[in-house]
Amino acid sequence: MPRHHRKPKGRPIDGWLIIDKPTGLGSTDVVNKVKRAYDAQKAGHGGTLDPLATGLLPIAFGHATKTVPYVMDGTKVYHFTLAFGEARDSDDSDGAVIETSEARPTDEAIRAALPAFTGDIMQIPPVYSAIKVNGERAYDLARDGQAVQLEARPARVDRFELIARPDADTAIFEVQSGKGVYMRSLARDLARAVGTVGHIAALRRLRVGPFTEAHAVALDKIVVTGDTPPPSLDLLLPLTTALADIPALAVSEAEAARLNFGQALSLVELMGRVPSEASPDGGLVRAMAAERFVGLCRLEEGMMRPERLMAPG
Repeated sequence: MPRHHRKPKGRPIDGWLIIDKPTGLGSTDVVNKVKRAYDAQKAGHGGTLDPLATGLLPIAFGHATKTVPYVMDGTKVYHFTLAFGEARDSDDSDGAVIETSEARPTDEAIRAALPAFTGDIMQIPPVYSAIKVNGERAYDLARDGQAVQLEARPARVDRFELIARPDADTAIFEVQSGKGVYMRSLARDLARAVGTVGHIAALRRLRVGPFTEAHAVALDKIVVTGDTPPPSLDLLLPLTTALADIPALAVSEAEAARLNFGQALSLVELMGRVPSEASPDGGLVRAMAAERFVGLCRLEEGMMRPERLMAPG
């Protein structure tokens, strides 16, 4: 008996919308609100922000969802306020106080501690995180009152600077990091390193990969009530915006068709077209047929292999 595929609900929309997330909302809540506002078939986000946090939450529609992992791998920039004197179970001000300290570090002590948290470091994620422990989310176990033991994992912090010291109890930092770095863990561990305890009181994300605050749109500009017309599609950025830092390689329509069939192309055929900044040993390129984005391909062993292709047309 033939299977009837249910037609997906909503409009087929492709592209990116960069929301300036307000505090108090989870990332999934924001995606659901925006998806509903646009009546979009498919949407997802490029990197979770805690409910407490504000700032850039890139939302991918349609084919852009295929490029989410590449956005999440990109550089991120944050500002956070570290409140000294109270450790919280969630490592931010939404949690319960679990320890206190009267000690307050000097600016010099803070600056002296920062190099230990810069570069390739090992970091224990917060217990209130989405990491899975025996198939369960750590935050679900923590909320159920279970003791959660998480292993230290590698993290990359490119820059960690003290940018303001409003008073003895607080310090404001700017962090530039790679994928999977927890700001709450940085705050918790830095406070310990300077002889006290602390937690994040405020957190804002200023950049995700190629996306900056200049791209951001307020959530209340999208989610409207009453008889207001749906938000404009002009607010969406093209799918390829997310891949701006991946070098482009021009292919013919015939080569694009071969890639779409899953065939690899020899780099010999592409001589003179391979961008100098693309590594032939595992580097990514954006295959472009004129203005059309064909997909992401990886260069290895003298070949260009399709990795993430967009549906043709």
